[in-house]
Amino acid sequence: MALTLPRPRFLLALWVAKAAAFLSARLRGGGATALPGLLAERLDPAFVATLAGRLEGGAVLVTGTNGKTTTARLLAEMLAAAGRGAVHNREGSNLTRGVASALAAASDWRGRPRDRRALALMETDEATLPAAAVALRPRAVAFTNLFRDQLDRYGEVDTVAARWRESLALLPPTTTLVLNADDPSVAELVLDWSGPLHWYSLAAARGASSSPGPADARWCRACGGAYRYEARYAAHLGRWSCSGCDRARPEPDTAAAAVESAPDGLRLTVPGLGDLDLPLGGLYNAGNALAAIALARALDLPESAIRDGLAAARPAFGRGELVALDGRRLRLLLCKNPAGASEALRLVEDGEGAVEVAFVLNDRHADGRDVSWIWDVDFERLAGRVKRCWAGGVRAEDAALRLRYAGWPEPVAAASRPAALLEALAHRSGDGPVTVLLTYTALLDLRAELARRGAFSESSGTRIPAATS
Repeated sequence: MALTLPRPRFLLALWVAKAAAFLSARLRGGGATALPGLLAERLDPAFVATLAGRLEGGAVLVTGTNGKTTTARLLAEMLAAAGRGAVHNREGSNLTRGVASALAAASDWRGRPRDRRALALMETDEATLPAAAVALRPRAVAFTNLFRDQLDRYGEVDTVAARWRESLALLPPTTTLVLNADDPSVAELVLDWSGPLHWYSLAAARGASSSPGPADARWCRACGGAYRYEARYAAHLGRWSCSGCDRARPEPDTAAAAVESAPDGLRLTVPGLGDLDLPLGGLYNAGNALAAIALARALDLPESAIRDGLAAARPAFGRGELVALDGRRLRLLLCKNPAGASEALRLVEDGEGAVEVAFVLNDRHADGRDVSWIWDVDFERLAGRVKRCWAGGVRAEDAALRLRYAGWPEPVAAASRPAALLEALAHRSGDGPVTVLLTYTALLDLRAELARRGAFSESSGTRIPAATS
């Protein structure tokens, strides 16, 4: 593919981005995931489209409320196993600035891709999807789920769904939509799409939950009828149908016939692939794996690459990662909305014996200023199981109050700063890991403090690197 002479404006944006990444790495000790792209887009609004257009492998987008980072990482492992290169915003910087930063890092100083045959694999924020659809013109887009999340930033789920429908009109007609058949809000996208589809489902492998949590999808957009469920396994996900029309959960192209918990993760039985080992815990990761498998099938990756990619997976930072620091072990779980927090608590509940848990709550812009969602999380399910608990973050007192109302013991500490929280966690009574539930910026804060103290990631086998913007 012949490259035209780069535009001076584009070259200036690229060089500024690369300079920002270099200085950030030298001065702050980490890889810049947002600032270089932010500067580049300010200088050249067509920056992402220009760089993405030079990748012969095209682009794949992963969006949704929960599971984006893990799904994208699983697909990246499958691509690597297939010998296919990928330009990936691996650290989860999912606004267009993060996409721009990843593309800039994968290009030389002239804007030529280091691997021209690579595919752009980008996790995309729900609200960013329209802009990403225009700039990247993806071959496939996966929609994982739609839950209430950061209401002051996104609005209600109807607002996000409207943005997604807007995005569909901006996609090439040949784009394959990979849709979660278990989520009626995601399934409604088919009402506005006539292009290729690939459905995936976990519902065949999961029965109804005794406490699935609040449902964020109740009425059918086609007719206004109420959704009814043969089985609801998490929030509004499950085997659903509409009481007013013939809409129902579509038959999936990729599904799990069985999911079994294993000592080191999960085993999935997927028709056409057989038994697949996934070294990630929590049944919600089975859904993420199915989304990645569906994308891999849409890209025609070989079965061997799917198997090897799943087996090579490791938790992304804060998504079930085990961290060791000065004899302490922490299991970090990102919790940014009621559905995700409830699934994290279910993972804790599935363990044996008494548990020790910390809840770290921030209310910065990236978390959402409104923290009332914590009252929709079923913390009560662990009442009587929690031996010790801690509260932390900017809203530590609110977190402590919620835990007290849930019937947990009085928190050992309510520490607003990560350093103080880590000191408080040193006074634990058990030998097992402390589970730390964190909102997004709380996770970033704790990561920075863990990196400063030289903490070790047992999941990746390396020291925790500093994260920079």
